[in-house]
Amino acid sequence: MVNSIFDSIKENKVEMVSLRFVDILGRWQDFSIPVATFSEKVFKEGTGFDGSSIKGFNEINQSDMLLVPDPKTAFLDPFTETKTLNLICDVVEPNNGPFKFDPRQIARKAETYLKDSGIADEIFFGPEAEFFIFDKLTYTNRENKSSYEIDSEEGWWRSGDEETLGHTIAAKEGYFPASPADRFENLRSEMSKKLEAAGIIVEKHHHEVATAGSAEIDIKYASLLKQADNLMKFKYIVKNTARAAGKIATFMPKPLFGDNGSGMHIHVSLWKQGNPLFFKQGGYANLSEEALWFIGGLFKHIKALMAFCAPTTNSYKRLVPGFEAPTYLVYSHRNRSAAVRIPAYSEQPEQKRIEFRPPDATANPYLAFSAILMAGMDGIKNKILPGEPREDNIFKKEAKDEIKTIPGSLTAAVNGLKRDKEFLLNGGVFSEDFISKWTEMKEREITEVEVRPHPYEFFMYHNY
Repeated sequence: MVNSIFDSIKENKVEMVSLRFVDILGRWQDFSIPVATFSEKVFKEGTGFDGSSIKGFNEINQSDMLLVPDPKTAFLDPFTETKTLNLICDVVEPNNGPFKFDPRQIARKAETYLKDSGIADEIFFGPEAEFFIFDKLTYTNRENKSSYEIDSEEGWWRSGDEETLGHTIAAKEGYFPASPADRFENLRSEMSKKLEAAGIIVEKHHHEVATAGSAEIDIKYASLLKQADNLMKFKYIVKNTARAAGKIATFMPKPLFGDNGSGMHIHVSLWKQGNPLFFKQGGYANLSEEALWFIGGLFKHIKALMAFCAPTTNSYKRLVPGFEAPTYLVYSHRNRSAAVRIPAYSEQPEQKRIEFRPPDATANPYLAFSAILMAGMDGIKNKILPGEPREDNIFKKEAKDEIKTIPGSLTAAVNGLKRDKEFLLNGGVFSEDFISKWTEMKEREITEVEVRPHPYEFFMYHNY
């Protein structure tokens, strides 16, 4: 595998190698090495960097850390002027093995724990990461001023502008319109081509429900670690393709008031010895007991789970009961008002899966996928049933009584994680130290938002 990297470097006349690694919050960091000084030793011994400069990593007295590239993750960068090969890396402590706060290591442990459990050999994830493509996104935060502004040639608010050519999209009416209402068919196709070139199989792309460049590109399912790597590539390619076109792409869950936000529905299936474990002929929606128990685990641990799957304060502006997102803890065949939907497009055993709908793409995929696996495995081990399915539209007022919901804020999710973390510690997948670090970082984010005056507060309160 390592030899093929150097063959690719030679064949493609690569001049730089970019080493990528993910920080705790799920953002890529990188630095580049000229090909002339890049050797096989890097794959065995790693190359050094200052870990104290990365948020959430080591303190300055333990700052020396190593990156070890994973040769299976290589892809040519489609954006750099200098021909560059990108490699995703594991973070390692000198003389001390894998770094305990490296999200990739947690994903590796989760896959190992699954295999060792005997429950299944593999888990597959198929994320549907939604995003917006804007023409303008500006913001400011000062002692005496706070504001943001978004604009899009597609936005319904542009319909009265003298320079507009019409064909704007009304709020909540953006699902599947053809051009000229959909302005971004070509840009999404360009993103898809670049994703394919990076080794990611694209299944389809389309405009999403909201106005102003709401978009979705669906990629084929893959195993946990591989799909987390794919999602990091996905976000990088989407953002940079938009940037090259003079646009800005954002995965922020709720950038627009009064319209749908961006979620990341996650399709999940378990397999053992080449056989799908979630299928059983004759069960509800042809679901097996393992599938029902997996859903039961998701519901039991939902608060802790959402601390990783919807990990920003903005996430919960999308997750408003009865408004747009699936917040009700029920499962249902075909029903998009449920937190877990059982897709009905095919009843072939290999197609049987569940779709967990509350997450969004601000999640660190290594952590979110691992937490979903751990909750589902706990459900299977303890045979936790998820209750009765619901076939009705739960968004209707008369259907909502007595139905439990996901946490209503990041604060509630983080507090839930503090109280319910034992299932994550099984097999040493997550650690007490990591969960403590995560909750501390999230509580700081919550405080930063809570201590600042909100512009709408002036509208409501300045004249009291």
